[in-house]
Amino acid sequence: MLNVTYIMPKTGIRKAALSDLPDIVRIYNDAVSLGGITCDIDLFTTEERVPWFESHQSSEYPLFVYEVDGDIAGYSHLSAYRAGRRAVEKVTEISYYVNKQYRKQGIGSLLVSHTINQAIEIGYEQIIAMIVEGNQGSENMLLKHGFSQWGRMPKIAVFNGNRHDHIYYGLDLMN
Repeated sequence: MLNVTYIMPKTGIRKAALSDLPDIVRIYNDAVSLGGITCDIDLFTTEERVPWFESHQSSEYPLFVYEVDGDIAGYSHLSAYRAGRRAVEKVTEISYYVNKQYRKQGIGSLLVSHTINQAIEIGYEQIIAMIVEGNQGSENMLLKHGFSQWGRMPKIAVFNGNRHDHIYYGLDLMN
């Protein structure tokens, strides 16, 4: 009789660990390189992102990864909106990025849904997302999850000499 051990593949959402940071940075840098996905235009090193990572290790501003068989397929996180300003302390910002190899597989949607649920558990009342005009994938994702456009900063983001709007989407978590 054969004794076979089957190891279940690791798939799903979990809190990010420091060992995930190189993959997180690679995914983010891919978005930066594409242009028009984030307002960053300079690539980051893993070392440069350590303080950012550490700021997302609190219960207030968690960072999640979606893992598929040991690969980081995407990540999402909550951040402060206007940090230190108590009048908006119940508002948080959501961000999410998916590894280009795993796009169009529902991973982004799972991350967004999970992160919205975490925002509710933490006690936030509103959640916002800021996207660059033309990022149709993110716009569709946000609309799918109940966000609506709350504001627009016209032509403030500049990529290769071209100006784009910065669009604010919001979701009221109290309804």
